[in-house]
Amino acid sequence: MSFLRRKLWFYLLAVWAAVSINFLVPRLIPGSPVDTLLVRMSQAGAVITPATRHSLELMLGFDGGQSWVSQYFGYLGGLVRGDFGISVTYFPTKVSTVLAQSLPWTVVLIGVSTVLSFLIGTGLGALAGWRRGSWLEALVPSTTFLAAVPYFWLALVLLFVFGLTLRLVPLTGGYSYDTSIGFNAAFIGSAAYHALLPGLTIVLSSVAGWLLGMRNMMVSTTAEDYVLTAQAKGLRPGRIMLTYAARNAVIPSVAGFAISLGFVVSGSIVVEAVFSYPGVGFTLLEAVQNNDYPLMQAIFLVITLAVLGANLLVDLLHAVIDPRTRHAD
Repeated sequence: MSFLRRKLWFYLLAVWAAVSINFLVPRLIPGSPVDTLLVRMSQAGAVITPATRHSLELMLGFDGGQSWVSQYFGYLGGLVRGDFGISVTYFPTKVSTVLAQSLPWTVVLIGVSTVLSFLIGTGLGALAGWRRGSWLEALVPSTTFLAAVPYFWLALVLLFVFGLTLRLVPLTGGYSYDTSIGFNAAFIGSAAYHALLPGLTIVLSSVAGWLLGMRNMMVSTTAEDYVLTAQAKGLRPGRIMLTYAARNAVIPSVAGFAISLGFVVSGSIVVEAVFSYPGVGFTLLEAVQNNDYPLMQAIFLVITLAVLGANLLVDLLHAVIDPRTRHAD
């Protein structure tokens, strides 16, 4: 219990620091979302008065008449209520509404792709490390080449070949606009069809890291004394590989997988931008282009919390897989 208590206190402190930094950074950057919104309104022909500016400052939480301390506690109160403010890009839509619309797309696309690449990569890596010299080791150079290819270039190549030339998959979007959003067969099928090429891009780009890391760990683990002892006892090769070698070799991969799950929320900005996929990455790109600080704040905060949660999960998994780590500190 002392191990869990120490970890929880540490991560609670980290969450407070992340929330505080997320509050300070937009206020230290020159300009404000209020100015951006006022420019838009003036270009649309609206009459800008001091009262208009003050109303927007109150709405966006950048009231220059309040001290930073008052703004900070107001910001914390909004977070507790789940109120991140109003989005400048999608004005007057609330930031929480924008997140609720974009977050599921990224979680499903990047989450499923990450899980698939982890399972495929670690599985093939374990077999390649166990059966050294077999045809499986020939996969290492080819997958490493794919990992070295930039995300956007691979996405453009796949888009050109399968989307533009062969016309097997749609070019952009997350679903067909003639389907209604909901838990129905037409929408789910359309969403899966549109996610096929972005997901393939992510899997091809990331599977090599899991394969190579697991393969190298398996090579090291198979030379350990406990594996040699199990072989001397005459245990089945499959049992030795899974129970003795792979169980210990997979520990670094589990840590990396948990951390990569934390970055699922941030999505792959480049891939989502290439395919115009309606996820968090594409939304963040639009927020940066429009100086939408409330939306950027909310996305950065969600990403930070996801990464911290993933790191906590790594610590707990390590404590389960290797009980010695509970007393390491």
